[in-house]
Amino acid sequence: MHRKKSTQACATLTSMETVKMENLAVIVIAYNEEKNIGDCLGSVASIANEIILVDSFSQDDTVKIAHNYTDKIFQRHWTGFADQKQFALDQATSKWVLNLDADERVSPELSAEIADLLAGQPQFEGFRIPRKSYFLGKWIRHCGWYPGYQVRLFLREKTRVSQSNVHEGFIVGGAIGILSQNIIHFSHPTIEESFRKMVVYSSLEALDRLERKQARWYHFIGNPLAEFFKKYIAQKGFLDGIHGLILSMIAATLKMMLYMRIWEKQRQRSTSVSK
Repeated sequence: MHRKKSTQACATLTSMETVKMENLAVIVIAYNEEKNIGDCLGSVASIANEIILVDSFSQDDTVKIAHNYTDKIFQRHWTGFADQKQFALDQATSKWVLNLDADERVSPELSAEIADLLAGQPQFEGFRIPRKSYFLGKWIRHCGWYPGYQVRLFLREKTRVSQSNVHEGFIVGGAIGILSQNIIHFSHPTIEESFRKMVVYSSLEALDRLERKQARWYHFIGNPLAEFFKKYIAQKGFLDGIHGLILSMIAATLKMMLYMRIWEKQRQRSTSVSK
C-alpha cells in the first residue's frame, strides 16, 4: 500500500455551495451521544446522500436526534469498536464512504474539498484526513496530536476494518492520498471524561497486547516517564501551555494503567491455569 500526496485541487466551493454527492455514505457508531450526534451528522448533511448510524441502544435522545438527518439507523448490541464499524460499513451502498466518530465534525472547508474531489476522478482508493483535536476546549497543536492523519475516506469495496479491540482502523486495498482540510474532534471536554476514556481504553489495549507483552515492575515506572517525556518534550507539548502539561500527564498515567491492566490479566490467567 503506497502513501502518496493527493494532487487533487483544493476546493473553492463554500459550504453553502456544496451539494450532496450521490456516491458518498457517512458511517457513525454511537452510544449515548445526544450532546454530539446532531452537530456530527449535521456537518455532513450537505454532502452525503447516505448517512448510516449504528447505535448500541442508547438510553438518551441520540436516536431521536439522528432521525432528523437519516432513516438508516441500526440498533445493535455492542460487539466492540471494530465489529460495530465493520457492520456500519457493510450497510453502506455508496461507492465512497466517510467515517466519523460521534464527537467529530466535518469542517466546512473539508466538506468543500470532499465535494470537489468526488466530483472529479480521484487518483487514490483512500484518503488520510488531518484531525484538529481539542482538549479541555483548546486546540492541541503538539503532543503528537496534530495533524494526526487517519484514513477516513475510502472506496467501500476496497476497504475493511482492522480487527483490534482499540485503535482500530480502515485497511484500504490500494494507494492512499492525503487531504488538506480538517476533521474537528472534541474528544476531551472535561478531565472526568479523559479519565473515563482512560479506564476503557487501557483495558481494551491490554487485551490486544496480552500475548505480546509481559508486565514487569520497571514498566510501571519507566514507561510512564518515557511517555511523558515523549509528549511534553520530544513532541513539544510544552508549547501548548498548561493544557499540554495536563495532557502529557494523562498520557503517562494511561501508560501506567495499561501495564497495570496487562499485569492483572496475566495474573488472572496464571491463577486460572494453576487451579
